[in-house]
Amino acid sequence: MVEADLQHPCGTVDSTTRSSGKRQGGGGPASGHCFRQTHHVLEEKKPGARVSSLVSHSHSSSSSSSTAVWLRCQLQETSSEEEARSFTLGKSGGSQAIFCLKELTRTVRVWLKRDSGQYWPSIYHAMPSPCSCMSFNPETRRLSIGLDNGTISEFILSEDYNKMTLVKSYQAHQSRVIMILFVLEMEWVLSTGQDKHFTWHCSESGQRLGGYRTSAGACGLQFDVETRHVFVGDHSGQVTILKLEQESCSLVTTFKGHTGGVTALCWDPIQRVLFSGSSDHSIIMWDIGGRKGTAIELQGHNDKVQSLSYAHHTRQLISCGADGGIVVWNMDVERQETPEWLDSDSCQKCDQPFFWNFKQMWDSKKIGLRQHHCRKCGKAVCGKCSSKRSSIPLMGFEFEVRVCDSCHESITDEERAPTATFHDSKHNIVHVHFDATRGWLLTSGTDKVIKLWDMTPVVS
Repeated sequence: MVEADLQHPCGTVDSTTRSSGKRQGGGGPASGHCFRQTHHVLEEKKPGARVSSLVSHSHSSSSSSSTAVWLRCQLQETSSEEEARSFTLGKSGGSQAIFCLKELTRTVRVWLKRDSGQYWPSIYHAMPSPCSCMSFNPETRRLSIGLDNGTISEFILSEDYNKMTLVKSYQAHQSRVIMILFVLEMEWVLSTGQDKHFTWHCSESGQRLGGYRTSAGACGLQFDVETRHVFVGDHSGQVTILKLEQESCSLVTTFKGHTGGVTALCWDPIQRVLFSGSSDHSIIMWDIGGRKGTAIELQGHNDKVQSLSYAHHTRQLISCGADGGIVVWNMDVERQETPEWLDSDSCQKCDQPFFWNFKQMWDSKKIGLRQHHCRKCGKAVCGKCSSKRSSIPLMGFEFEVRVCDSCHESITDEERAPTATFHDSKHNIVHVHFDATRGWLLTSGTDKVIKLWDMTPVVS
């Protein structure tokens, strides 16, 4: 029998204050054991062993409350020299499995949960080219895998997840496949590649149905079945909306609100809202169904946003970042747009000139000041008139940001009440998969560890 290596303790997560202008995140002290499995064994964590906490915190004088999140299991292959390129959770009948791609070793691996509660290797399949992404449909047990050479290979898995059979392979792109999305209702396979092309193929025949060239490489892909609209987010920070027909597509519109590249997209077909995450650390909620062009910003990460998932039944957004943070946002509140920053040559509060306003500096015989902006009203102000800081959760600022003195006085304690909870995953997250039916979150990091989290205490 293969032995599992148990390491204890897991350590603690202290409540810390980040640098100025960033959110204050924290976690409660950890307790219990953290299982690090070796030799290709993954053991489920015993119920009741809390690893870390989600802290609902307010940066005012009011006390904060905490909600526990449980680490169900943790997987690390000591022989592996690379992190998981992509992965997902699968369930068929009584079988539960974790699917994992390894880029350097060009392998697809399936870890099957046994009766003992441990995850053991079930499939180790070698591919002809490094694997870059995948999409799994549990209803049809269809596994679509994108490769570095631009090929998409489709497999069908057996009911017990112990065998995968190649159905077809086809050339979808001229270079690496970045994202794949299988649409069961249309029998389409949507994909983006490093060749700056979005394409869609018939999953039955493998025939190419159409394509569209984007302005940059795309890292976000979502599809609305009802209207046949596809959303493509690219490295330029732009989101492109296309209308797909059986063999043609047309450009609907483009959005651009990020200063960095789009790294993740999430679509809510019920509220008809699109969420986009970016390397600029921000999230934008685009209210497409409202037809008013409303864009709400959410600021809760200190590094690029790696993944976005949405729990429709509770209207909660789950964002994961390269900073290791898992943020659960309550979207069932009436949020406000952040104001446009106003331009001025002098402080709009005290009328002191800014340092480039040479005429007013000469006339008033005063030294020019540095320009700042109030995050609540958007006015251009000097440092003296914006010396206060405050959180503005309804505007997406869960951490304290610069506000002018008059706005600081107008913000009530109710307006400072937090609308998000923060959790430290204890590793720099690279890839994420969320199973909304079970409330499980799967994360992998640069530490080459895969963690399975039970999010039901906060998403239920």
